[in-house]
Amino acid sequence: MPSLANHQSNEFTKLLIEGDSGSGKTGALASLVAAGYKLRILDMDNGLDVLKQFVLRDCPDKINNVEFRTLRDKYKSGPEGPVIAGTPKAFVDAVKLLDRWKYIDEGVETDLGVPSEWGSDTILIIDSLTFLSDAAFAFREPLAARGKDGKFDARAVYKDAQDAIESVLAFVTGEAFRTNVIITSHIRYIENPDGSKKGYPTSVGSALGPIIPRYFNSVALCENKNGKRQITTVATAMIDLKNPKPFEMAKSYPIDTGLAEFFGVLKASPTKPVEQTPVVKPKALTLARKI
Repeated sequence: MPSLANHQSNEFTKLLIEGDSGSGKTGALASLVAAGYKLRILDMDNGLDVLKQFVLRDCPDKINNVEFRTLRDKYKSGPEGPVIAGTPKAFVDAVKLLDRWKYIDEGVETDLGVPSEWGSDTILIIDSLTFLSDAAFAFREPLAARGKDGKFDARAVYKDAQDAIESVLAFVTGEAFRTNVIITSHIRYIENPDGSKKGYPTSVGSALGPIIPRYFNSVALCENKNGKRQITTVATAMIDLKNPKPFEMAKSYPIDTGLAEFFGVLKASPTKPVEQTPVVKPKALTLARKI
C-alpha cells in the first residue's frame, strides 16, 4: 500500500496562471529562467517579446534555456471578414509537439525528445490556453457536417473543440507526464445561476471554464493591485485559487520573482534533480475526427 509520505506532489508542479491581458503572465516566466529551469514554450499567442526582454535584462547567460514554437493559423481577407488561409493546423501541430518535440525549421531539425520525459528541471509552457482553444475550434469547424445550405451546427463544433482541449489538459496534468507544466489563460467572468459572478479560464464556449481548474494542483492569479503587478495565491471574491502547500505559501509575490518563489515553496531546486522512478510512458495523445 503506497504511503502518503511518498506522494509525487513535490516532484512535478502543474500550474494554471490566470490573468487579464497585460497583467504580466508571460513576463513572469523570466524568474523561472533565472532560477535555472529550462522552458519549452508552445507559443499560441505570438507574444514572447516581453519575456525575451526580461531574460536579456535579468539572466542573459540563460537565454538559450528557453525553446519555443510559435503556432498560429494564418488568416486572409474574405468577403465576410478574415478567414483562415488554407487548412487550420496550429492545434494539430501543438498536439504533435506534446507527443514529441521535433520539427524542421529552415532545413534544420530540432528534436528535444518526449515532453512527458523531460523531468523536474524543465517546464512545459502553453501560452495561452485561450488561443489554444481558438485553434481547437478552427481545427474542428471544417470537419463539421453541413446541410444543403452549407450551414453547420455550431454547438457540435464547440463540443468537439471542448473535448479536444480537455484531452490535452488531462494528458499534460496526468501523473505519467513527468514534467512541470504551466498553462496561462485569460479570464472570463460568468454569471452563475444564483446571480453571482465568478472568473474562470477562457476556453471554448463557457461550459468548460469551471471544469479546467480541476485538472491542476495549483492555480494562481496575475493581477494589478494598487498599481503593482503581483502573483496572488489565495482565493479572491471572484476567482478560486489553490496550491498544495497553503500553510507555507505567501498570499502574494511580486511579479518579477513570484513564479520562482512559488516553485521554490513547492519543489526542490532544478539544480538538485530528484531521483526518477520507472513509470509507464503515457500513450500518445490522439484526436478523434468526427465528420
